[in-house]
Order: sequence, then C-alpha cells, then structure tokens
Amino acid sequence: MDVTELLKKAANFESLTVEEGVHLYHHAPLTDLMYVADELRKIQVPHGRVTWQIDRNVNTTNVCVANCKFCNFFRIPGHPEAYITDMPVYRKKITETLKYGGDQLLLQGGHHPGLGLEFYTSTFRQIKEEFPAIKLHALGPPEVAHITKLEKSTHREVLTALKESGMDSLPGAGAEILIDRVRRLISKGKCGAQEWLDIMHEAHKLNITTSATMMFGHVETIEERFEHLVKIREVQSRKPADAKGFLAFIPWTFQDVDTLLTRIRGVHNLTTADEYIRMIALSRIMLPNVKNIQASWLTVGKHTAQVCLQSGANDFGSIMIEENVVSAAGAPHRFTYKTIQDAIREAGFEPQLRNQQYEWREIPAMIEEQVVDY
Repeated sequence: MDVTELLKKAANFESLTVEEGVHLYHHAPLTDLMYVADELRKIQVPHGRVTWQIDRNVNTTNVCVANCKFCNFFRIPGHPEAYITDMPVYRKKITETLKYGGDQLLLQGGHHPGLGLEFYTSTFRQIKEEFPAIKLHALGPPEVAHITKLEKSTHREVLTALKESGMDSLPGAGAEILIDRVRRLISKGKCGAQEWLDIMHEAHKLNITTSATMMFGHVETIEERFEHLVKIREVQSRKPADAKGFLAFIPWTFQDVDTLLTRIRGVHNLTTADEYIRMIALSRIMLPNVKNIQASWLTVGKHTAQVCLQSGANDFGSIMIEENVVSAAGAPHRFTYKTIQDAIREAGFEPQLRNQQYEWREIPAMIEEQVVDY
C-alpha cells in the first residue's frame, strides 16, 4: 500500500478499509495525517468555529452488575455506598446546572437488576414536567440492552418508551471497543458489540440522535481499533436519510488509576499525546459520514486536546459541571465556561456554545462561573 495514494483517497471522502487505516496508522507521518484530517474538517464543518457545551453528568444509580474491569464507580447491590438518585437530588442539581448556564443532563448509571423501564420513564417524565427546558442525553446502548432483558421486550419498544417519556438523545456510552474478544476481557457483563450496534441502528430509525465513542489504550490491538471505526461508519451509512444518526464521535483513553484492569491484569494506559492526536486524525479520515469529531480534554488534558483542533477535531465537548465515572479512574482535568473558551482561543479558534444537536446557543446573560479544583 502507498501512503500518498491512501491519503488522496481519504481527501476525496472515500471510505478506507481496516487494512488501509492500519497501514496509515503505522506508516503515515503524523503531520500528513493532521493536514488531511484538518482539510476534511474544514469541508465538513466550514464555519471553522470550535463548539463546546455546558451540561452535567448525573448518575441515576451507582448500582451495577456489569462488573467492568475499568470502572471504579460502580457498587454491587446491597453495598453500603449504593444509591439511587431521587427527585430532590435532581431538583437541586438541575437548578445548579441552569445557574451555571447548562441546558442538559447526561443521565447514566449502572445495570441495576431492580430498575426496569417504568423507573426510567417515570423519572424522565417527572424531570420534564418540572424542568421542561432541560434536555436529557440519557443512558446508552448497554443500559437499553439491560432494560430490554429485564422487560423481556425489544430494543425498539424500550427506545420508543424512553423517547416518549423525555429522552432527547442517546449517548454512545459503553462502546469501549466494539470487538467481543475485548469486551469479554474488560466488560463481560455488558451487551456484545453487535447488540450495541443494533440498538444504535434502531435509535436512528426512530430518529433519535446519538453519538459514538471509543475507549482505547488497554487490551485492544491497533487492528481492533480500526474494526471499531469501520463498524461505526457502516451503521451510520444505514441510517434513514432524514435522521442525524451519529452526530459526533468521541475517542478517549482508558484511565487506569486503581482499576481492576491495572491491579489484577497489569494493564496500563501507555497512550502518548502523539498517539492520541494520530487517532483523532484517523477518526476524521475513517469516518467521512460523521460530521463532528470531539477531542477528549477530560482524559488527555488541555494541551493535547488543543493540538487535536488542528488535526481533524472540531468540538471540545462539555465543561462537565459534574462527572464521576471517568474521574474515579484518575482523569484530573477540569474546565469552567470561561477557561474552556480561553483554551479554544489559545488554539487559534473561535469558541461557540452549542446544544446536543449541535445547534448554536448564546451564552446566557445571567450565568455563574463554577468554582473547580485544579
């Protein structure tokens, strides 16, 4: 294979194979990948601004039976620290979120064996009744799969009920690496790769906007990363013409502090800044049908994420007023609504506040800056 020819193919928005992507990963100069990815970004997102968001990650419950080997957040049923979030807590957190300029909750939790569809639909309805302006970016394919099994139902029926009760969009959570060999090693209790993809395709048919993710830097091979990317691209290619489908792709790195993967299997995140930038560029190249590529400042830090904006990424994600899961495994980075904009400007771009549908928002006139510990 010839690197120059592959880059020309990519520049024409042609779909590369797994083998071609792997070849570029190993043999293409990083500067060439960055250049091609940046040119693709300029075509796909011609306004040139870097978008960002204000939302809050609120966990419905920390009870989970999936037993993922990279998660320090979950508690087993009956654990003294186990909880289910109730409406008084939601009220307090939503009120704070609105004060800080947020318009959305990212609602995720665990695979609680006792919480079925009615729990989620009633929770969503009550939140929407009391806070109709707040958007719910809720659950993820593994949680939908878990609820479906509890209810002995179908993905379509569960997704329809969740949408009707107030779910505005479906996060790409729980993708990790969409290869069952990997999933058996790190997240055996979650749905398999094909079920994850099937749920996303069903969501697209119901016109539910979704995102896709990839957590890498653990037990996966380079080839498996590119198999993951091709699977995302193929599902996106099958969405209805009027559906947004995967509106964004977010690759992020495994956080290894005190996780079972690290303590028992000796797996460490050895991803370098150059490797992450390379994967951002190749994500843009491998996913010509996904418009927005997000740099994960939460896991790689400000400076690496800034370089990603010259390497195909056009989005900086959320300031995350609250985030408990990834932080519990060692992610130390934090932004406020002011410092995230400063970081984007330092990288040479104009920041633009957005919502989950990538529609632009004005920064609220009355907004308080959250105090965070760095």
